[in-house]
Amino acid sequence: MNRLRCSLPRPAPLAALRPYLLGTRVAMQHRRLTAAHEAYRKATEASTEGFFITQPLFDGAGRIVDYITVDCNEQGAALSHRTREELIGKRLTGLGNDVPVAPAMALLARAMAHGSATGDIEIGLGADLRHVELKARRSGDVLSVTLRDVTMERAHLSRLERTNYEDPLTGLPNRAWVSRCLPEAVARANGHDGLLAVLFVDLDGFKAVNDSFGHAAGDELLQIVARRLKVAVRPGDRVARLGGDEFIVMLEHLHDRAEAGQVAARVVTAFGKGVGIAAGTASIGASVGISICPGDAHDTDTLLRHADIAMYDVKTGGKNGYRFFDPAFYGALQARQQLEKELQAAISENQFVLHYQVRVSTITRQVVSLEALVRWNHPTAGLVRPDEFIPLAEETGQIVALGELVVDSVCAQIAAWTRAGLAPVPVSINVSSRQFNERDMHALFLQALDRHAIPAHFVEIELTESAMLHDPQRTSAHLNAMHALGIRLLVDDFGTGYSSLWMLQQLDFDILKVDKSFTRLLGADRQGEILFAAIITMAHALGMKVVAEGVERPEQVDILARLRCDELQGYLIARPLDADGVQAEIRKRAIA
Repeated sequence: MNRLRCSLPRPAPLAALRPYLLGTRVAMQHRRLTAAHEAYRKATEASTEGFFITQPLFDGAGRIVDYITVDCNEQGAALSHRTREELIGKRLTGLGNDVPVAPAMALLARAMAHGSATGDIEIGLGADLRHVELKARRSGDVLSVTLRDVTMERAHLSRLERTNYEDPLTGLPNRAWVSRCLPEAVARANGHDGLLAVLFVDLDGFKAVNDSFGHAAGDELLQIVARRLKVAVRPGDRVARLGGDEFIVMLEHLHDRAEAGQVAARVVTAFGKGVGIAAGTASIGASVGISICPGDAHDTDTLLRHADIAMYDVKTGGKNGYRFFDPAFYGALQARQQLEKELQAAISENQFVLHYQVRVSTITRQVVSLEALVRWNHPTAGLVRPDEFIPLAEETGQIVALGELVVDSVCAQIAAWTRAGLAPVPVSINVSSRQFNERDMHALFLQALDRHAIPAHFVEIELTESAMLHDPQRTSAHLNAMHALGIRLLVDDFGTGYSSLWMLQQLDFDILKVDKSFTRLLGADRQGEILFAAIITMAHALGMKVVAEGVERPEQVDILARLRCDELQGYLIARPLDADGVQAEIRKRAIA
């Protein structure tokens, strides 16, 4: 027993076991870490995302100079066009041209500095180019990086963007693109990144091309215009189509306004010689308005509006040119727009009154007819003359509604004079070209006569020569129908339009009113008298009476009487008077 006990080995001292135990623990931790990495890597193999663990490499000054791949999964290796074995232990800077080293280094640096970073990089070349989303997160001294192939997603987004932001006809950016990108350009300009100019381009004559050659030709023309605009501007300038024949050009980083003018001049010149299309040659021009930021505007809406106003300034000045935004023109335009709103309200509330100017017989000087002249009884400005609002009413189309008011008011006044026991004389009503061509005047007069129960021979219609040129066949039918009612027809301002003796003969007018520009010549030279005599002879031969407008001097009356002019009208005879005043004038001349 004692010998056996003595032969057993003595227990080793604890201190002697410590190195062995420490080595064993380190080995076990390494195996566990390796196993964890292997397990995580294998887990990521089931994912479609690439996974990397990368570690930064520092220089002697503590600056990151590169990154080394510690581990990756198969998907990550495939996205890098390499195997795991080729990547592990390799530096990022040594991966070659098909990996964008600089963008990847920058993104990893952001992750090291801020804890995480996300961005897109492009991996591969040519047909193998892939768009990859890279997400990096710092974990201690290493980065965990995931890569996701987003090539299909980006392609889909690109298609959607083209659909949303591209004009399908011309391939140019569209209005939605302008709404998205122009505010960014405005912000850059306001941030002192050079001047920003917006050129608002509107084609002159495009509607005529559409009407003459058809919409297919119009579409072809717009495509050619888009190409010419892109050639006319500078590299980097953006051309967009707002719709129809309206385009926008964005010019950034300008040093001065003159640069914008040079581009605008090239745009105008691009269409100076016409445009060849399949159907023929389209004669068009370009009206270009320019607005500058900062300066003319500091926000997107104002910048676009001012460019549009500048383009309108070109249109009103003769078209086919360019102009910068002019605050003075804008002020006049605002005043015009305000007047337009007030005129619309005036028509709605019938703020108009009628004055009447007499026409008298050259022989007896008695009143044979009245011309109704509308006045606007403005709430604050008082009576406004026709020449201050009639042109605006014509241009905006409000003359049609105003004309209906005048016709009804004249017929109502004739009925009122009749009820008062006054023997009314005929009243002539001026009908503008736009009224006559946009409204069934025969129906309008017929309804007014019936509504107020007055005979048709108490009403006359004055038409200018231009009103009869739009559609001669329709004009003839309507005038003959009104003539059949008993309404007398007058040609107003004869000699100022496109005179047609054939039309005067065919339309069977009753009275020809010679424009005051001819009356003014009487007594000044012999030629004026000869011309007036010829007009009177022609009118009488066609069965028409002649009225001399604008009679202002006594010698004109003597000459007109000698030339056998039938009637006189003008300030020498009588100025326009209200309803009561004109009745007094009629009575005075009847007694005389």
